[in-house]
Amino acid sequence: MTDQKAQNISSIPIDGFSNLRITSIWTFLMSVQWSEPWIIGLLVFHFVCLCVTVVTCRYYRAQICHFLTMVGLVYSAEYLNELAAMNWRSFSNFQYFDSKGMFISLVYSIPLLFNTVIIVVVWVYRTFSTMTELKTLQLKRKNRREKREKTE
Repeated sequence: MTDQKAQNISSIPIDGFSNLRITSIWTFLMSVQWSEPWIIGLLVFHFVCLCVTVVTCRYYRAQICHFLTMVGLVYSAEYLNELAAMNWRSFSNFQYFDSKGMFISLVYSIPLLFNTVIIVVVWVYRTFSTMTELKTLQLKRKNRREKREKTE
């Protein structure tokens, strides 16, 4: 039993620069060297996407385009992961791009999906607001008709 446990522990990867055993998402994120220029660029990209999400809340068509673009980027994450895994030496100090896509999912796809969830929440809120306004107008119109019928 302990031999099997030792084999399982030894199969857990150790990151490249801090020698931590990667056993959870937190240790995985702690093992990322966040000062690499391309990772800083990715974080800036996510901040810009969040700003565009907030700014386009008032512009429905722009928000649809932004939403579809982000969904397309998430869809292409698998292909981007494969491309980055083949060419990581040209832009990174460490190989972050594993075959299961954990890194690209955590650092690339989840923030984009968070933005799409914000957009969906805004759309649901708008839909409920519009339905409430419509029902209110219907009730007002019904009350006006009833008042006219009573006066006639």
